[in-house]
Amino acid sequence: MLKSLFLSSALLLGGSMLACNRAAASVAAIPDPAVDEALRSAGQKQTMVLAGGCFWGVEAVFEHIKGVTDVKSGYAGGKGSASYEEVSSGRTGHAESVQITYDPSKITYGKLLKVFFAVAHDPTEVDRQGPDIGTQYRSAIFYSTDEQKRIAQAYIDQLNKAKVFPAPLATQLSALDSFHAAEGYHQNYLANHPNEPYIVYHDMPKLANLRKEFPELYRE
Repeated sequence: MLKSLFLSSALLLGGSMLACNRAAASVAAIPDPAVDEALRSAGQKQTMVLAGGCFWGVEAVFEHIKGVTDVKSGYAGGKGSASYEEVSSGRTGHAESVQITYDPSKITYGKLLKVFFAVAHDPTEVDRQGPDIGTQYRSAIFYSTDEQKRIAQAYIDQLNKAKVFPAPLATQLSALDSFHAAEGYHQNYLANHPNEPYIVYHDMPKLANLRKEFPELYRE
């Protein structure tokens, strides 16, 4: 609902809205995680689930990371069934999330968290990102192993202690219960709708920041 309202109003606001959101999408210069897994020589692909507002932009960011083999938009953190209409009501407890599959011989869990905190969203906002408001847009890390929990908690503590951001991180750390893939029309949304106003104003700047700040990780 909020996205639909934004799409219509953005057409009227034009360039001033674009400038505002480019400023809001500034990158946080953050350190590497002090606690991380080591790159593996070989092994099975790993998955992680993150929530950082509307899943369209978060999905797009991680689709452009070397070592990531698959990204799916979906819902996590709630109980029962999950559809876009149900989750958008804010009553199911789910958050719009992305499931990231990556090759641990090419990139680490901690490095992916660094991208998440630096360019994928604003981790200090509580139950919102930009124009999207509600618990379904919260910042969250859903861990599926003790190792993921250990690395994520250590990194959150590290960033808060260093006061990298102007406010404490609002990112929740929760055990992953289940991940529900979103409807087909939500998958690869940015790639399929690059000229949509919401995408232009809120998500394209994330990719520009990713390319600028993480050139060693960025892939077309």
